[in-house]
Amino acid sequence: MTPVDAPLGQKLLWRLEALAFDGLAWLFRLLPVDAASALGGRILQLFGPLSGPHRTADMNLRLAFPEKDAAWRKRILHAQWENVGRYFAEFMMMDRITPATGRVEVVGWDRLKAIAEHGPPVVFVSGHLSNFEIMPSAILAAGVECVITGRAANNPYFNEAMIRSRKRYGVRLFAAKGSDGTREMLQALDRGESVALMNDQKNNRGVAAPFFGQLAHTASGPTKMALRKGVTIQPMSVQRLKGARFRVIAHDPIILEKTGDRQADVEAGVRRINDFVEARVRERPEEWFWVHKRWANEAYAALEAREKAARR
Repeated sequence: MTPVDAPLGQKLLWRLEALAFDGLAWLFRLLPVDAASALGGRILQLFGPLSGPHRTADMNLRLAFPEKDAAWRKRILHAQWENVGRYFAEFMMMDRITPATGRVEVVGWDRLKAIAEHGPPVVFVSGHLSNFEIMPSAILAAGVECVITGRAANNPYFNEAMIRSRKRYGVRLFAAKGSDGTREMLQALDRGESVALMNDQKNNRGVAAPFFGQLAHTASGPTKMALRKGVTIQPMSVQRLKGARFRVIAHDPIILEKTGDRQADVEAGVRRINDFVEARVRERPEEWFWVHKRWANEAYAALEAREKAARR
């Protein structure tokens, strides 16, 4: 729904939400970066556990780490809420958290510079790890011409505010998710520009591939684009070092095989991306975005049934 089509009440609600975001951004930007980050983390540590997504995060941890006990899950949940809160605060001042500020170290800088200077373009993939906005800032800092994709906010005014915030640290080539975004990214690859996508959220029309021992429907778009254009997949990850300081890692590229069986090739690529994301989450479980439902509803129902049977 666009502002033109929306009823007056919806427009007012959207405006209020966007004003609230602008007001919070103004307040957080008055603070030093580390203080703002810490404040955001503390707020979510206090209020995150009272929200509906807390139960989702707990169920996700039980699915992904069935061998861990309740004390471990409690510790990870507490730490992941701090990370989520820090991310939201940091998002409002991303222009102050870039490689140029000294707050971001990049492992694999030479790899990124080679892509920027010599090509060919690549399909960057990552997950919602730590402050995932740091990934595009590192890519752009290396001089890579890159189209960044992401889901547009439901509130169009809030979405405009998010775009303005991202422009502060250089993200100008932005493609929304969906068929139009895919077309833009394919055109970008044809122009010699790279593209960057998150590839760790549930996609009901995606490939059912293993993730933490459970089948997870995963978007096949990055793999399909890489296969279609004959380019490699460049995995990236972000780690929080201390406070609002980070490490970005450009990992070994994923080179896809073309066997002549397109469906099998796509499925193989999706499995390799899932394996990559899972490995990063296992390394630092407190830094993944646990609050979204990653698996099919059947997996959660089966988990509850098993736990109910075990309590009998």
